[in-house]
Amino acid sequence: MAMKSGEIFLIRDDGQLARMKQREYESEDLLQGFLERYPNLLAGDQIDSKSPRRWLLVSREVGVPDEEEGGDRWSLDHLFLDQDGIPTLVEVKRSSDTRIRREVVGQMLDYVANAVAYWPIETIRAKFEARCEEDGVGAQKVLSEFLAEGTQQDEFWQMVKTNLQAGKIRLIFVADEIPSELRRVIEFLNTQMDPAEVLAVEISHYAGEG
Repeated sequence: MAMKSGEIFLIRDDGQLARMKQREYESEDLLQGFLERYPNLLAGDQIDSKSPRRWLLVSREVGVPDEEEGGDRWSLDHLFLDQDGIPTLVEVKRSSDTRIRREVVGQMLDYVANAVAYWPIETIRAKFEARCEEDGVGAQKVLSEFLAEGTQQDEFWQMVKTNLQAGKIRLIFVADEIPSELRRVIEFLNTQMDPAEVLAVEISHYAGEG
């Protein structure tokens, strides 16, 4: 029988090993903050090994309305765009949260159904620019560094608009552990929701002394 260790070891600068044990996240905000600062945690190379996905953060806590020009009814944890302008909606839950088994699926479907209908591209672009301003960086500079050489910024935003209108989006459920019930639902949705993509990413948390 194969066994998998629940520990990893960190090699310190002095050559000593520090034992790290797997632990639950203290809060969802902690995991959300990691994703904001380190988007590559979304495993873009596993999503597409031939053309690894790269991530541009639009914003955290993105409001989703339920009618045209209406106020925000829901709040999505993160909205990212990949290099092909595919909107990527990310919802984070800890495995200890009972909502991760069923409620989170309905929650995400509410988000995506209404986002496709009621998110004009101008809103997404404005949220990105506001996030950059809040972070003290220039939006044009951030986008220029993200885009492949030869891709114009207006061309990129047009790709985002086209993808959104066509329902070509990506839904990602993130947790420290994905329950089997949720995994089965995600696998089913991923085969049925073409051209949308439905995925889950496990991001385990390890901690040690200090």
